[in-house]
Amino acid sequence: MKKHLLYASFVLTMACSATAQNKDAVKFSKTISKDNAYKHLSVLASDAYEGRETGTKGGWMAADYIKNFFKSLGLKGPVNGDYFQPIDMVNTSLSQILTLNGQPAEALKEFYIVPQTVSGAGFGFNTPTVLFAGYGLKNDSYNDFEGADVAGKVVMIFKSGEPNGTAGSTNSRSVLMAKVKYLTEKNAAAVLVIDPTVEVMPENLKSYLTAPRMVMKTKEEIEKLNAPQETPVIYIGSGVANQILAAAKTNITDVKKKIADTGKPATQEINVSISASAKRVETKVRAENVLGFLEGSDPKLKHEVLVVTGHYDHIGITPEVKGDDKINNGADDDGSGTTGVLMLAEAFANAKKAGKGPKRSILFMTVTGEEKGLLGSEWYSEHPVFPLEKTITNLNIDMIGRGDKDHEKDNNFVYIIGSDMLSTELDHIGKKANKDYVNIQLDERYNNRTDPNRYYYRSDHYNFAKHGIPVIFYFNGVHEDYHQPGDEISKIDFPMLAKRARLVYFTAWELANRANRPKVDKNEDGTRKN
Repeated sequence: MKKHLLYASFVLTMACSATAQNKDAVKFSKTISKDNAYKHLSVLASDAYEGRETGTKGGWMAADYIKNFFKSLGLKGPVNGDYFQPIDMVNTSLSQILTLNGQPAEALKEFYIVPQTVSGAGFGFNTPTVLFAGYGLKNDSYNDFEGADVAGKVVMIFKSGEPNGTAGSTNSRSVLMAKVKYLTEKNAAAVLVIDPTVEVMPENLKSYLTAPRMVMKTKEEIEKLNAPQETPVIYIGSGVANQILAAAKTNITDVKKKIADTGKPATQEINVSISASAKRVETKVRAENVLGFLEGSDPKLKHEVLVVTGHYDHIGITPEVKGDDKINNGADDDGSGTTGVLMLAEAFANAKKAGKGPKRSILFMTVTGEEKGLLGSEWYSEHPVFPLEKTITNLNIDMIGRGDKDHEKDNNFVYIIGSDMLSTELDHIGKKANKDYVNIQLDERYNNRTDPNRYYYRSDHYNFAKHGIPVIFYFNGVHEDYHQPGDEISKIDFPMLAKRARLVYFTAWELANRANRPKVDKNEDGTRKN
C-alpha cells in the first residue's frame, strides 16, 4: 500500500514537472552545450585576440567574429542594416610645454601637468614676472599674501611645509588644494607648485600621467571637456624653482631658512621670463557594440524587446607583468558571458527557423568598453536602437565560466543580482525558470544595493536599470585570476558555463513568450511604486 502510494506520488510529481516545461524550449536548448561553448571561447580567449582590449586589434577581431556569427544565424543588423553600433570614442593625451628664459624644461623630469586638469582648448601664458609666495599660507598668525595682489599673476608656492621649518600637514594634498582654491578665487593666472619629487618621479606615476585616457563623447563628457579652463597648476622640480629664485639671488634652502628664522613671509615678485602651454590631443578610437536582432513573431508583442548582453572586451596586454605570459585572455571575464550570448542567439535563431520563434523580439548585444567604465552599454542606453520604453528586461551575463572560493566544494551555483531590484515579477520568473529546467543554486548574497563590492553597479545591466528597466545579472564570482593572465580557457568549467547559459535561455524564453512584460513595481531606490 505504502509502496503504491509512493509510486503514485512520484508519477504525479513527474507529470507536474513535465507540464511546467515547454517542449519547444527544451528542444532548442540542445545547442547550448559545453562543446559549443568551447568552440566559441577557444577563439575569443586565444592569444591571437590579445586580451580584446577596447580600441585595439584584438577587440576589433572579437567584434568581427561576433558579427559574422550573428550574420550566419540569419539575425538582422539593426543599426541601419549593420551589426555594429559605432561609439564616439577618443584617446586623449596631453601636449605640455614649459620654458624658462627661453629654454625649454623637460616634461616629467623637470615639470608636469596633470592631464585631467586641462579642459577645453587648454591654456597658455607668457609672463615676464613670477610672484613667489612662499608656502602659500594665509591664517591669523601668518600670511604669505599680505600686501600682494595675485590677480593675473603666475604664483609660485611650496607644495608642503610650514614657516617654522616643519614638514607640514600629513594630508598635504588637501592642504595644497585649499591653497590652489584660494589662488583661483583671487584670479591668479597660474600656480607653480614646487615639488622636489618631480625629479625622482616613479615610473608608475609617469605611466599614469602619459597614458592616453579613453573618453566616450557623451553629452555630459563633451560638456566636461569643453568646460572653461580653471587656473592652471604646474608642478615644478627643485631645479626649475631654483632657476626662478636665482633671479632674486636666492634659492630654496636659503629662502626656507629665512622664513623659519624671521617667522615672516618672503613674498616677492621676481623678474624672470616664463611661458607654458598645455592642450588636449584627441585620437579617434574604433569601438563598437555588436548587435544581432531576432524579430518576434507576434504582430503586437514583437514591438517589445528583450535585451541579452555580455561584454566582449577585456584588459588586453600588460607589459609590466612578470614572466612570459602578459596577455590577459579574459576567458571567464567576459569571454564566458559573450559565449553565452552567442549560444542563446543560436538557440533562438534555430527556433525561429523551425517556426517556433519567440513572440517578442530579442536583441543579442555584446558591448565594448565595460572594462573602461561600462562605456558600451552606457552609449547604447543614451543612443538606443530600440526605444527604452519598449525594452522589457535586460539579462546580462558577466563571468559564468568558473567559480569562487565560497563554492569550491560545489560549483553548481550562480550569483543572481538585481532580479528583484525593480520587478518582483521578474524575480519570480527567473527563479521559476531555474526550478522548472535547470536546478542551479541561486546565490543572492550580493543582491543588494549596499553590498560593499557594489556588483549591482559594476556591470552593464546597470545602464538599463538606471533607466527603470528590470534586470538580472548572472555572475560566478571573483577568483584568483580575475584581471590576470591566468584567466585562461584551460580553467573554464564548460559544463557549468553551458548550464548557467541555459538558465538565462529558459528565463529569456519565458520573458519573450509570456502574455505580459514584467511589471516594474519598485523605484530605483527600492521603494514600492504607488
